[in-house]
Amino acid sequence: MPLSAPSLPRRTARLLRTSLFAQVACALLLGLVVGRLWPHLGTAVQPLGDGFVRLIKAVIAPLVFCVVVTGVAKAGNLRAFGRIGVKALIWFEVATTFALLLGLLAGNLVRPGAGMHVDPATLDSTAVDAKTGGAALPSTSEFLLHALPDSAVGAFAENSLLQVLVLACLVGAALLHLGLTKVPAILPAVNQVQEIVFAIVGFVMKLAPLAVFGATAHLVGQYGLGVMSTYGKLIGVSYAVAALFLLLLAVALKAFTGLSLWKFVRYTREEMLLALGTASSETVMPRMMQKLRHAGCRDDAVGLVLPTGYSFNLDGASIYLSVATLFIAQAVGVDLTLGQQVTVVLMLMLTSKGMAGVPGSAFLALSATASALGVIPAGAVALLLGVDRIMDSMRVATNLLGNCVAAFAVSRWEGALDITRAKRVLDGESAFVADPDLAEDAVAPGGSPQEPGAARPAEPANLHRPVRAD
Repeated sequence: MPLSAPSLPRRTARLLRTSLFAQVACALLLGLVVGRLWPHLGTAVQPLGDGFVRLIKAVIAPLVFCVVVTGVAKAGNLRAFGRIGVKALIWFEVATTFALLLGLLAGNLVRPGAGMHVDPATLDSTAVDAKTGGAALPSTSEFLLHALPDSAVGAFAENSLLQVLVLACLVGAALLHLGLTKVPAILPAVNQVQEIVFAIVGFVMKLAPLAVFGATAHLVGQYGLGVMSTYGKLIGVSYAVAALFLLLLAVALKAFTGLSLWKFVRYTREEMLLALGTASSETVMPRMMQKLRHAGCRDDAVGLVLPTGYSFNLDGASIYLSVATLFIAQAVGVDLTLGQQVTVVLMLMLTSKGMAGVPGSAFLALSATASALGVIPAGAVALLLGVDRIMDSMRVATNLLGNCVAAFAVSRWEGALDITRAKRVLDGESAFVADPDLAEDAVAPGGSPQEPGAARPAEPANLHRPVRAD
């Protein structure tokens, strides 16, 4: 007698119990309802999202350090690692410049701020100062200097990813120089710390639905949905440009690696939804690093490209800044000439690189751009105070996917991508396992799925052995 299929309620309960994607999706919908119906309650549950972000940020620096150190050691030589860094910076600059130009083109064609006839004198410029907390974007020299740590402990305490990257590169270089004969216990110890960090990430990720609920309820409760009618054209243009940019990015990924961006989004749907729900791409960096490694990207490429992209490859922010600059100018009745728009691109190419981690960085970048042009009143930046938070979803999704595509593309460029493994993983033939003991080697080196508990391939005994990059 055939067994009867489980009832719909039982299947739903099982899905909610086992699928992080389903849990986060339900939390997102519940947050929308609570924020809309009970805005004060929505604001009260904001600490749920903030607490989750703090817990994730606590493990990002040690995780990046461990992944980069092991990546440098496994790369076999610093020259290969340096090539990855240079190629990543080239990709970042091309991608962000293209995003800026695409935003300016759309802003000129659609003109989202035309017809608003805003009097800048009626705007409260002090509100922008309150939003930014009196901070300022660093100059190019300050940004580069700040990337160099003046304290090993301080780099981790301040969660400065660029400083942690520099330290990790130095430690990895020292390991290559000394070899396992002089420091035989260091690399295994770093690997063990990495496993512990991934285990912590697994524990914290169980709280993701609560974080999404708190962040979404707070967003809707504080800002409401009325902003959509006031800034609908600006929001629509920004999101449309981001969608077009991602479409072109998908074409570039397919041409460069043969991989499908849509399949990657499906593969990382839990992380994407969590990033959108919390409005922070940092919350999913550890899991994205795991999934990129599982999908065939070599450790050194993932460890260098992804964290560096969080400072240098802000594609979504670039789109928003270029569209927003034209929106402000059009709203106050200023028509920017071609030369002034070229100045906008050049300014934003510089200011967008130092935005990561600076409170109210978008307003600081826009204020600096307005001051450089000399024709847009500084107070006009306050026009965006009501809509900036709504743009977070666009910026987060575009930034995150842009960095992941960069990891695949640079890995392929350097010969550090296992194409066969990547295609099998994205086709769903090799499931990702969040457990740190199984996640890295769910696919065996020979290409067939590896059974849980199977022996891992031995690490090379000699760290000085060169590894071909192509």
